[in-house]
Amino acid sequence: GVFAHLEMLEARAHEAAVKQEEMEQQEEKLARLKARVQELRLQRDELRAKVDLQQKGQLGKEGVVSDPAQPSARAVLEWKIKSVKAMLQVFYLTGISGKLTKRGVCFCISTAYEGTYLDSYHLDLLTKAEVQIHRHSVPIFIPLEQIAKKYLQTDIRRFLSVLSDHLNAYAGRRYQADQLQDRFSDRIEGTLQRNSLCNLLVFNYNVSRKSKTFPFNARLLYGDPCCSLPTEVTVSCTPDAPASLAETAAAHSDLFRCVALHKAFRSFSSAEGSVD
Repeated sequence: GVFAHLEMLEARAHEAAVKQEEMEQQEEKLARLKARVQELRLQRDELRAKVDLQQKGQLGKEGVVSDPAQPSARAVLEWKIKSVKAMLQVFYLTGISGKLTKRGVCFCISTAYEGTYLDSYHLDLLTKAEVQIHRHSVPIFIPLEQIAKKYLQTDIRRFLSVLSDHLNAYAGRRYQADQLQDRFSDRIEGTLQRNSLCNLLVFNYNVSRKSKTFPFNARLLYGDPCCSLPTEVTVSCTPDAPASLAETAAAHSDLFRCVALHKAFRSFSSAEGSVD
């Protein structure tokens, strides 16, 4: 009957949404692998540069042998500039750009989700004996201080990579919530509740069956701060709802874990529209 047809459509919509999400994940994985290749090439070039420095350091003026552990200051400076430029080129592939300043380096971390560019954040570093954060535009609820304490002095590339992961995940979660409110406001009952980090979303929405509307409640918790998909999802309907809606709530819960929030709602609407 109608319920069986609806379940079939929802299953197809779920399968299509999951496949699309898998394709996007594959594209993101390919981009990360390309960036990793560039990073390995950079490390190779750095090793070659160090070897060249050692070889040059052994020959001073007029062919006089100098201390191999003490290359010239000019050679060291040239190597550092070359290394920083190469590092900036690698980061550019992952949405991180930067430029040298008189006192250090200024980085720009651009965020995006599903090919849509979102906000950019700036980070001005001072390169002294210890690298210092001079100023930044990172939101206060992003754990910048903890990330810096762990990586900034020992591995600046890792520091920027982890910070970028946090910012992109936050931007992705916020983007999904915004899209849900903007594109499916007719299905949302009341206000979508979210905190500043957008790692907890609570909202009510309507599900149509046989020209009747039933309220559902959803609670999405994003336990991984570097992920834009929830780790815990609870979807429930009212106790007096038809028994078949409990299965629908379970299916919605599974879909919320796998695909972007607004894509899940798009698949719901397509399935219900086909039945109607």
